[in-house]
Amino acid sequence: MTGDARLVALVEDDDDLRASTAQVLTLAGFNVEAFPAAAPALEAIGTEWPGIVVTDVRMPHMSGIELFRTLHERDGDLPVILVTGHGDVTMAVDALKAGAWDFLTKPFDPQALVAAADRAAMARGLVLDNRRLRAEAQAEEMTGLVGQSPAIRRLREMIPALANADMDLFIEGETGTGKELFARLIHRAGKRSRQRFLAISCGALPDALEDGLFAAGGEGSIAAANRGTLLLDDIDQASRTLQARLVPLVEERALRSSGVREPIPLDLRIIATGGADADGELSEKIAPGLFYRLAALRLRMPPLRERREDIPALFAHLAGAAAGRLRQPSPEMTASVRDHLSGHDWPGNVRELAHYAERFVLGLADAAPDPSREGDAPAETLPQRLDAFERDEIVAAVLAANGEIGAAIARLGIPRKTFYYKVHKHGIDLPALRKGAR
Repeated sequence: MTGDARLVALVEDDDDLRASTAQVLTLAGFNVEAFPAAAPALEAIGTEWPGIVVTDVRMPHMSGIELFRTLHERDGDLPVILVTGHGDVTMAVDALKAGAWDFLTKPFDPQALVAAADRAAMARGLVLDNRRLRAEAQAEEMTGLVGQSPAIRRLREMIPALANADMDLFIEGETGTGKELFARLIHRAGKRSRQRFLAISCGALPDALEDGLFAAGGEGSIAAANRGTLLLDDIDQASRTLQARLVPLVEERALRSSGVREPIPLDLRIIATGGADADGELSEKIAPGLFYRLAALRLRMPPLRERREDIPALFAHLAGAAAGRLRQPSPEMTASVRDHLSGHDWPGNVRELAHYAERFVLGLADAAPDPSREGDAPAETLPQRLDAFERDEIVAAVLAANGEIGAAIARLGIPRKTFYYKVHKHGIDLPALRKGAR
């Protein structure tokens, strides 16, 4: 338990009672900050107050009930113990229903106060520990958005505000720029983080699976994302039929399912992604009734060629992650790799860079060979390049699906038998890959 949770803000206008109560709490091992009125207490107790609050109810200018309500608005998890006279019990019970931690009636047993404060401090410590762990987890996730270019710094700074704004977003950008990663970072930083993040690859969704998507229940149904976040990935590649079915979902926040008479209301935060909007192509590919409802706020993920200063740090991050996932040591950087990082245009953006980092860790790719040796080996043939592309896309799909093979197959849009045939053909260690993805 976090030690600071043993800190008590004691608010009492009676000097003698304030001194005696502070002594009781101090002897019980609490650190006490005493205040003669609510106003100075409010100034000291900020939104990140690490301890608990014990306050009298009847005080001049601002009562303990008013103090509790103000503090509760700032932090609904802050334990507030009310000390009341007999005539204030009904008022205290109402406050208890509104979220106050506990109340004691005067004259109170000092041991009862200590017991209540102990329980409150224990609960506060757990809340503070959970907040710290969540912040650390979010900080680790934030490292996925690596870079110090102005565009990336701005996107990173926007995450806290976007996370709790609860408005629909449209993230546009070229393939592989990190649109889904950015959407996940927004989800994990907000109040919906404990609920489901359901990603639907609209461009790879077979018509046969659409009914399951709009079913009243099931793991793959939109209904499974209730109270969470729904990602409509590559919405610009969705069929017109799928787009038409999505319009009432986006507009009404209700799921219309076959066999169910009434629409099923859903609480959803919707984030959609689409390709780079060259010459207004997005508005042509997406039905207007859907596009303008989704695009309450449009954000753009920059391609790597526009933030080349980020490539070395991003490559180092991706190579370190690949080394840990594949349980391989990270090799020393070579001059040819550095030249390739700086000279290549990276049309596949971060996704292409991640595949290159993986090959680098496995010792399979010195993608920019020494010019003096270029004549020693012929360039890759078209079938070889296609095989490498297929292998990279399969690996990327499994990793993006967190090792869930069914989801990876859906992302790739190929039959299950074809998937396993290509896994065998390209020598992919599927069990190790799945383990590393989790």
